[in-house]
Amino acid sequence: MPELKVLNHDAVLAAVTPAEAITHVREAFLRHHRGEWVMPSKVYLQSPPHGDFRAMPARGDGLAMLKWISSFPPNPREHGLPAVMGVVVVNDAQTSVPLALLDAGAVTALRTGAIAAVAATALAVEGASSVGIVGCGLHGTWTARCMAAAGFEQGICFDPRPEAAQALADELGWRTGSLAEALAADIVNCITPGHEVVVDAKDLRPGLHLNMLGADGPGKAEATVGAVASCALFCDEWAQASHGGELTGAVEAGLITQESVTDLGSVLAGEKPGRPGRESVTLFDSTGLAIQDLAIAAAALEALSAGRVEAQTVVL
Repeated sequence: MPELKVLNHDAVLAAVTPAEAITHVREAFLRHHRGEWVMPSKVYLQSPPHGDFRAMPARGDGLAMLKWISSFPPNPREHGLPAVMGVVVVNDAQTSVPLALLDAGAVTALRTGAIAAVAATALAVEGASSVGIVGCGLHGTWTARCMAAAGFEQGICFDPRPEAAQALADELGWRTGSLAEALAADIVNCITPGHEVVVDAKDLRPGLHLNMLGADGPGKAEATVGAVASCALFCDEWAQASHGGELTGAVEAGLITQESVTDLGSVLAGEKPGRPGRESVTLFDSTGLAIQDLAIAAAALEALSAGRVEAQTVVL
């Protein structure tokens, strides 16, 4: 009978370093752009008033994956549970044999941080050095770690919970600051639940790059419609971003169209230009793609095969 490897939260995070996550996620975007990795649309299952479930499949490099994950924002406050929980199931794409079960929260944290670093490297103004982190939870923490791994060494951490910002700043040798100070960095990463706006048009200035990572579903936004429409726009995938991402409000208001937005994969492939100029304000809308999860899962399985991490085994 097949043996299913189980990697819990800590095992996933131990298996894939920030640098490895960045490399694998960047390659996943290129392979998806070339049509080598395939990914149907994300499916939402609402569970009002608590949150929603999401089913995210992808296939590539001999693996087929499904991420089944939830977003229940009240969990930490009401139940002492993470807001994001779920599982990633990985199968052999040739035989369909189940290979592994991974904690989806850890996979999501790694790929969120990795794509922030990939986008910043591709789109930020040359010489950008300072990083603002708005939201220092699990995903904000891994975003900061990945940005540091990508060579951005100066950072300002902001979170409504001062202790969370301080812990992250202490770990990386960065500093804490106000929201205004975090927004004044060269590269601003917003990793909030997406229920409150944190970036307005007045916060934009020449040379700024914004990674908008929190608005990953309908009704969420971290920037005003006016701020979004004022930027040179990039996204992970138009279909998702236009219906459940940071771009959605501006699309619904008729301020931007698909022709206004460049997908990151085409920039990484060298087929389309990135930043229009040094004075431009660039915004990358990350809604989170299943190919990114597949990339992290594949990296974790590589680490498992190489003996760099241990997993539990379940016989099916």
